[in-house]
Amino acid sequence: MEYKEYGHWSKDGKEYIITERKTPRHWYNYYFNDTYNAFMSQVGFGEGFCQDDMGNRITLVKDRCVYVCDLDKNEWHTAVGLPLSESYDLYECHHGLGYSTIVCEKNGIRSEYTVFVPIAGDCELWSVKLKNLRKTNARLSVVSFADTKCDGSYTPQGYNSNAVDYNSELGAIALFLQGKKFGGKKADWYAYMLGGDDICGYDCRRNAFIGVYGSKERPEAFSETVGCKNSACCTEKMCFALESECSLLAGESKTVCFRIGHAESKEKIIALRKQTTAEAVAYELEALKARRLKEIDGVSIKTPDERLDLAFNSFYKYATNMGSRWARVRHNGYRDIASDTECYGAFNPEGAWERFKRLLSYQYSTGYCPRTFIDGSIKPNNFSDCAVWITFTAYALVMELGKAELLDEEVAFNDGTTATVFEHLRRAVEYLYNFQGLHGLIKIWGGDWNDGMNEAGLEGKGVSVWLSITWVRANRMLMELAPLAKREDIIPTHREMDTDMRAKIEQYGWDGKYYITAINDKGEKIGSHESKEGKMYLNPQLWAIFSELAPREKLLEIMKEVDDYLETPLGTLVNRPGYTKYDNCIGNMTRQPIGTLINEAVYLHPMAWKLAVECILKRPEKLQMTLKKILPWDNTYVSTCGEPYILYNFYHGEQTGYRYGTPGQSWRTATTQWVVKSLVAFVFGLKPTMEGLRIDPCLPPDWKECSITKQFRGSVYEIFYHQEKGDGGIEVKVNGEVIEGTLLPYEKEQTYRVDVYC
Repeated sequence: MEYKEYGHWSKDGKEYIITERKTPRHWYNYYFNDTYNAFMSQVGFGEGFCQDDMGNRITLVKDRCVYVCDLDKNEWHTAVGLPLSESYDLYECHHGLGYSTIVCEKNGIRSEYTVFVPIAGDCELWSVKLKNLRKTNARLSVVSFADTKCDGSYTPQGYNSNAVDYNSELGAIALFLQGKKFGGKKADWYAYMLGGDDICGYDCRRNAFIGVYGSKERPEAFSETVGCKNSACCTEKMCFALESECSLLAGESKTVCFRIGHAESKEKIIALRKQTTAEAVAYELEALKARRLKEIDGVSIKTPDERLDLAFNSFYKYATNMGSRWARVRHNGYRDIASDTECYGAFNPEGAWERFKRLLSYQYSTGYCPRTFIDGSIKPNNFSDCAVWITFTAYALVMELGKAELLDEEVAFNDGTTATVFEHLRRAVEYLYNFQGLHGLIKIWGGDWNDGMNEAGLEGKGVSVWLSITWVRANRMLMELAPLAKREDIIPTHREMDTDMRAKIEQYGWDGKYYITAINDKGEKIGSHESKEGKMYLNPQLWAIFSELAPREKLLEIMKEVDDYLETPLGTLVNRPGYTKYDNCIGNMTRQPIGTLINEAVYLHPMAWKLAVECILKRPEKLQMTLKKILPWDNTYVSTCGEPYILYNFYHGEQTGYRYGTPGQSWRTATTQWVVKSLVAFVFGLKPTMEGLRIDPCLPPDWKECSITKQFRGSVYEIFYHQEKGDGGIEVKVNGEVIEGTLLPYEKEQTYRVDVYC
């Protein structure tokens, strides 16, 4: 089956333009700043919410729509292409980096509806540009509508206890919430939607606008006369709906704007209204576009796969930026933010470092790192692995920036005490080493990376072999950083720890041909050939290679076991065979249908790690195969599908029947971020060290010619690869001159032409 795109990339590669309204599922884009996150699909579906530093959240937007009303003809249509049963003369959705614009033409009226989150502020902005394509004048209005949860969710046979009306002084619907906790304390604040000076109608009551039996696609408010009904709301479910006049001469255009957000006072809303003119909003949008491009301009690639280039050079890096700030959006996953920030550092290490220090402030002074912070509190959630990730991130960023002094910066713990960055790392590594269960391995408690193994160690005896393996890598990195922080004194002790942990892993974690993943509270192995189900897991094998746990020959043999047992035409399975019944000594993953998520499915985040592992082991053919299986448009092995501008958490396995080859969720996964990291640092082989940038590539055989441009410590490296030697060797020329070794020369503010022959 040929891969279908449902659209195309813009000529400049900065947007993906969807040209068919009915994609297989909603194709989303995300928009964010430090306090607000939103997403919207190609037909306007999506949410928006603000969040404070402790994860308190307000869902201001539960859904969106914009309507174009012809007041003379008493007709209307949506500016988002709904309902799908109605025809449009033109439809396009332009998903860009931090914004989306839906373009529709119907009945001689062209609309361009843009949604974005500005660089700063607890809000999202809507811009609606109308153009009259008719030869006659048009008396029009624009109605903006947002469902909301700021007054609570609607419950049948219940009622909402708030009251709200349009406030003409503010030019807004503003719900006053007294004593609502936000910003770390109880305070009074407003949830609002405001428009410009041409507001001619409004609705605050959902039943007045949508109706008891209506829908977003056919609001009951338009059943007789199009336009809002000027309804107040009292102890019913509220909504935001504003109507703005937009009458146009033949050929004339006009833009109206709306802002939805959170504000501390009426005065703030009045000030924001003055900033919601068409000119001001257009300025904010252009500033946002420039900011988002600047944040990701540190690296770009060119390969024989044009679609990979387009996706990587735009949305893949943009999603990495967002993940570094918002993790998986629904919750502030600690490990997720740390890992995504490491990946962000591959092209914006300065921005990543500031994000990283913020993350450290949620760490406990014991060294333990929580699973998340949300709803006003820091929540451990019984996870044991989160502390391991901060060392990986710190190491990567210090090497990118080449600044040992970063390790001496003081950062607070979550109890207010402070310590240097290096001390944060040391406590994390030592906490994990001392968090021992059976056989002296590190406790799994309520889960390691595998969220679904949440019942394997709740009694405090079960251990994670995977985490113990991963700890070896973190400990090694800590010892490498110690001299930079002038803490050589810790190295002897940590060498002893390393020797001890490696011996325990080999004695209790080695299964004869590969490593098991865990041992539960009962002492039962998980991921062993002795297991009835789930006999082998992918992650311990990958991380044994990351951690340099054994000689190369042994690591190659382990990956041959992966090839034989876990590799499928669709991709590499996260474990096998799948669990057919619930096991309360393992956890929720055994409840998942086989072929989904982390129960014998092709989980793409580990496959993105596998890209790096194949490079470490210098297996270019396996690298090429793995990349092809990840990318949705490459159907060399199996027909897959999905949005062409972003990646997913997993592909459904053959056991799922009709879902085979279809993706799981997009955006809310580390797959995209780790594809970025693996391509830059392992495939193209750009390895930052304190001495400078080293180069150690492992390219797919099909990439005979390819290139990467990387900013590094204020200089620029334009690197061109030529696969022509074929003997496993490498020759490097810089500005036409052959250099010895693989360390690239460096001077500040220089541009280097590098040719790599391999």
